[in-house]
Amino acid sequence: MQDDPTVPDGTENEPVADAVAGNWVDRFAPGFTRPYLRLSRADRPIGTWLLLLPCWWGLLLAMLSDQQPRWFDLWIFVGCALGAWLMRGAGCTWNDITDRDFDAQVARTRSRPIPSGQVSVKGAVAWMCAQALIALCILLTFNTAAVALGILALLPVAVYPFAKRFTWWPQVFLGIAFNWGALLAWTAHTGSLGAPAVLLYTAGIAWTLFYDTIYAHLDTEDDALIGIKSTARLFGDATPQWMRRFLVACVGLMGLAVIFALRDNGSFLAMVLALAGPWAMGWHMAWQLRGLDINNNNKLLKLFHVNRDTGIIPLLFFAAALLA
Repeated sequence: MQDDPTVPDGTENEPVADAVAGNWVDRFAPGFTRPYLRLSRADRPIGTWLLLLPCWWGLLLAMLSDQQPRWFDLWIFVGCALGAWLMRGAGCTWNDITDRDFDAQVARTRSRPIPSGQVSVKGAVAWMCAQALIALCILLTFNTAAVALGILALLPVAVYPFAKRFTWWPQVFLGIAFNWGALLAWTAHTGSLGAPAVLLYTAGIAWTLFYDTIYAHLDTEDDALIGIKSTARLFGDATPQWMRRFLVACVGLMGLAVIFALRDNGSFLAMVLALAGPWAMGWHMAWQLRGLDINNNNKLLKLFHVNRDTGIIPLLFFAAALLA
């Protein structure tokens, strides 16, 4: 791998193979910024949504729990959005640094900025650090307990890219990292961690196992050739049965989180509305299962992307419960 920081002429205009056609990076971003924005997956916002939504779940559930919404919660809401964009970018950059040799061997990923020569490893490290430092500045505006949780989150982020080398369950490590915001946002509002936040966090991990198993099926053939492990390869044709289990776990754990959060201060109407969130989310996941075809990559990618809507569903019900 070359460490020459110079981007070869014209390569900044070459989109990544699995990016959404006509995305804003390819259309509007200045040429010299495109390789770095692609490192951050700015051309594919679905990952930012999947990282952000558990943060917003945690914040709204915390507000429902103590019935004490404050103006600072608006900043937590915005700060989580900015932090999710930055940390998703930093995490993806770290993933691409560690996976650069694997990515060069997979058809879907060999056009990414590092294996394609658009960005050097040194340049990627600098870009990762810049994103993480800006995210740290946002984190430091929260309370001490939330700051500590945010710093601790770096551990699963650092470990995740290596998980597929030693376990068939790397999606668990992704879930641990991607749903950390549920713990952080709850704590940013309440000042301490609580059982509802932990239950919500585990529900998010089950959800991640659901949607990332769908995504992992896109690469099963290449992964088998280069020795990469995943739940998709582990489950094979039994994937639908396993995904039903993840669906049930997600809905059940989120329902318990709602009950524990609202049992002391929530009204009956708020409890009903909030519980409708995981129920409706479960139906949306069941709809995905009905359309699942693990041998159809176009269908797999579409189902993966609709999980943004899956995660928004409980958020809407939590917001309605807060207004009840």
